[in-house]
Amino acid sequence: MASALRPTLIRQAFAAPAKQLLSRNASSLGPAARASLLPQVRAGLVRDALPASRAGFHATGAKAILTPLPETIQGTVNDPAPVPPPSPLHGSYHWTFERLLAVGLVPLTVAPFIGGSLNPAMDAVLCAALVIHSHTGFTSCITDYIPTWRMPKIRKACDWLLKFATVIAGVGLYSFETNDIGLTAAIARVWKA
Repeated sequence: MASALRPTLIRQAFAAPAKQLLSRNASSLGPAARASLLPQVRAGLVRDALPASRAGFHATGAKAILTPLPETIQGTVNDPAPVPPPSPLHGSYHWTFERLLAVGLVPLTVAPFIGGSLNPAMDAVLCAALVIHSHTGFTSCITDYIPTWRMPKIRKACDWLLKFATVIAGVGLYSFETNDIGLTAAIARVWKA
């Protein structure tokens, strides 16, 4: 029991002089007083003893990782923000399709293994759903993180790269389905290995 209380008593003994120093305004402390508080701050005995510029974990100044792109203002300050024309394909229908596809992947993934039949038609539907699900997910990432108004060329390149990768993945899965054992049979073999 005594050993459990010992660290607490030691902390209180060392923190008392530091708290007395801090009762005065910490920003008005001289260099010697700050130097005496620094080991206690690093040990976690006293918090908020030093200004943020002298904190224990302060390593470098704030530097931007990437330099910001040049900003241009289109129109005047009083013009409203442009609103894109409404389209149900890019709104609620698109969101509903993504959610239905994601929910539909659960039974498509589990059904061949629970039913015990590795049907090529079910396998083809699963592969098509996986390709479409991946394509829509990556499209959302590109839309969110690479805005057209800021990086139009990079956005177009990413869109074409995604289309190319989707075609390659679709052709690869089709080849695997027709020329080899199929996706669910391969998963079943790996699972039993």
